[in-house]
Amino acid sequence: MVVAPPVRHITWRTATRIIASRFPPVQLYERVSADPATWEALIAAEALVSPRVRDEVGEIHVVPVADRVSGPGATWVMAPFTYHNPKGSRFSDGSYGVYYAAGDVPTAVAETAYHFARFAADSGDGIRYEDMRVLVGRIDADFHDLEGVPEDPDSYAASQAFAAALRTNPTNGIHYPSVRRPDGRCVAAFRPKAVGVPKQTRHLKYYWDGSAVRRYFDYETEAWIEIA
Repeated sequence: MVVAPPVRHITWRTATRIIASRFPPVQLYERVSADPATWEALIAAEALVSPRVRDEVGEIHVVPVADRVSGPGATWVMAPFTYHNPKGSRFSDGSYGVYYAAGDVPTAVAETAYHFARFAADSGDGIRYEDMRVLVGRIDADFHDLEGVPEDPDSYAASQAFAAALRTNPTNGIHYPSVRRPDGRCVAAFRPKAVGVPKQTRHLKYYWDGSAVRRYFDYETEAWIEIA
C-alpha cells in the first residue's frame, strides 16, 4: 500500500506546458457542445460523416464526464488524457494520460528539451529543428506534494509504480521538483479539471545539434536563448 505524500494547494498564474507544433489542435472538444456529457453521441454522429474524427479525438470515453473541460482551449487539456503515450512517462505507465506543466517557462523548456533530445537521439537524427507551442494557463488546486523526495532522473520505474498506486485514491495529481532544473517545480495532473484551460502564447524552435538541445529560438523576441 502506497503511503500518500502530504497534500499541498498549488496556485500558479502561469502554469506552462510546451508541446510540438507539428500536432495541430483538433478543437473538436471546443465546438461540439458546451456540455461534455453529450460528447460521445455528437462525436459518433460526426464520425459518420467524417471517419477521421474518431482518430482525431482519441479515447474520450476514458475521461469521466465529471472531469472533462470544455470551451476555447479545452482541446489542449483534453488531448493528453485521450491520447496515451504507449511508452509511458514519469508518472504514467502508458495506460492512462497525464497533463504535465511547469511553474515557469525556463523549467518547461528544460524538461521538454531533454525529452526532445532523447527522442532525437533514439531516432538517430542528425542536426534538426523542432517548432514548439507554449501554452500558459492557471492552476489552483490541491496536489500530492513530493517536495524533498529524491527522484531518479533517468528511470521512471519507481515513479510510475508510485503514481499508479496513488491514483487508486481520489487525487488531482502530483506536485514535484523538476529533475532537469533544480529550482523549478512541475505538476502531473491526473484530471483535466485539476488544471486551468490554457492559451497559446508564443512559439519556440528547439535546435538539436546532434548530441543535445542547448539552445532554442524565441519567435517573439527573435533571439536564440541558451538553455541553462
